[in-house]
Amino acid sequence: MSYDEKIEKAEAIIAQLEASEAISLEEYKRLAAEATALLKQCKEELETQGSGSVTDTLL
Repeated sequence: MSYDEKIEKAEAIIAQLEASEAISLEEYKRLAAEATALLKQCKEELETQGSGSVTDTLL
């Protein structure tokens, strides 16, 4: 999955979490963990490519 695809997927998950009132706590936790993992991968890619300093505020 490319960087852009990861960002898009994380954004979609976040939008789903913000909009969904009817999901279970377990599903919420699973989706939040998936989005967090995607954002961490993106952060690591940016750091590896030397695209400047990525602060911890990203996550």
